[in-house]
Amino acid sequence: MTTSRAPFDLDATYARDVPALSLPWQAVPAPDPRLLVLNEELAAELGADPDLLREPAGVALLTGTGLPDGMTTTALVYAGHQWGVYKPRLGDGRALLLGEVVDTRGRRRDLHLKGTGPTPYSRGYDGMAAVGPMLREYLMGETMHALGIPTTRALAVVATGVEITRDRPLPGAVLARVAGSHLRVGTVQYAAGLDDPAVLQALVAHAIARHHPDASDALELFSHVVDAQASLVARWMLVGFVHGVMSTDNTTLSGETIDFGPCAFMDAVDPATVFSSLDTKGRYAYGSQPAILRWNLARLGESLGLGEAADDVLADYPRTYERHWNAGMAAKLGLSTPDPVLAADLMELLHAQGVDFTTFFRALAAGTARDLFLDRRAFDAWAARREARLPADRAAVAAGMDRVNPLYIPRNHVTDAALGAAEQGDLAPFRALLAAVREPFTGRRGLERLTLPGPAGAAHVTYCGT
Repeated sequence: MTTSRAPFDLDATYARDVPALSLPWQAVPAPDPRLLVLNEELAAELGADPDLLREPAGVALLTGTGLPDGMTTTALVYAGHQWGVYKPRLGDGRALLLGEVVDTRGRRRDLHLKGTGPTPYSRGYDGMAAVGPMLREYLMGETMHALGIPTTRALAVVATGVEITRDRPLPGAVLARVAGSHLRVGTVQYAAGLDDPAVLQALVAHAIARHHPDASDALELFSHVVDAQASLVARWMLVGFVHGVMSTDNTTLSGETIDFGPCAFMDAVDPATVFSSLDTKGRYAYGSQPAILRWNLARLGESLGLGEAADDVLADYPRTYERHWNAGMAAKLGLSTPDPVLAADLMELLHAQGVDFTTFFRALAAGTARDLFLDRRAFDAWAARREARLPADRAAVAAGMDRVNPLYIPRNHVTDAALGAAEQGDLAPFRALLAAVREPFTGRRGLERLTLPGPAGAAHVTYCGT
């Protein structure tokens, strides 16, 4: 099925600029496509008519089928270090790039489809995706966007009418994802491994033009990526977000969060928090994320062939990260200027007392944080130090804190329940949770249960390759 009318004006500059890094490929048929959720706000940003996307032709397009004449989808190839082990060829094993859209603000953005079937990069897997995990990525992307954290976002989730096999039969789905690009550290690693320096040169030129146009060469590009990623991981840490698989193929050149697989938000503060079933050694634990990111960036510097110049840039990475973290913590605590020692002592205290990370900061603004601690004298001693640093207008302090500390996040037990219901055809719990996290700082009656941590002692496990 084809249509001459497309909701988007799609381009393919990446395929033209660096043809060696993508491969024309077709999606498998979706016999009974059904739109589950559509991001109307994002559609408007892309200049698309949401009503057109709801039409049968629009829904088919969001599965990678029903392409307008002349449109070609492509699978992207890249390499990557996964769990510290280098894989020279990974790539889009279950995804296709539909094309690039210039949005209403003049930004070039990728429209990418996940769950479209096997490609030459599937490594024996079926290339399909299930409703639950695709809705999870939609939810997480919208949460990060609402929190002001750079992120890929989902435009839509479409049920395909295909049953896929995991540990049990599951309804299949395709996620339509929007990103500044899908250029990764792993993309540079793959290009560097080819016996053709021109490919790497073309990739660097494309990345500069796309994301960092004020950079004049590979070294300046690297410096920009380091800054963007240091800011990103600091923002993750400030909301208790655990990505779960910080491999080099999941580290973008744009500085956006990408590939929400085994990710989740930490409840009780613990640097060793992991959720992935595969992360038995804590490589990607909450407290390890800043160091892992630096390791990934070192691999980028090597792939760009920067030598000691990359080392010089990375020498500033800890200070760059700490600057972003300290500024963010000052805002969370209501301070006019950062106090790194006070912030560090707080994190140790929260860990020692097993206090819920998200709950604490809202309670601190409300004046009820003391009730969260078993050892209240320890909290009192810390609180007195903070009190001495606060501006005089305490009402303004509390209001400012509530503007940066979320009340609603996708609590793990709530998210699991909502996705379980969605797999059975009931999207109401998912929609309710989505509505809450889209306005994470604004309290609403009837949503109190969404602010509560999961049951004590409950283990939350997520899975890669969702």
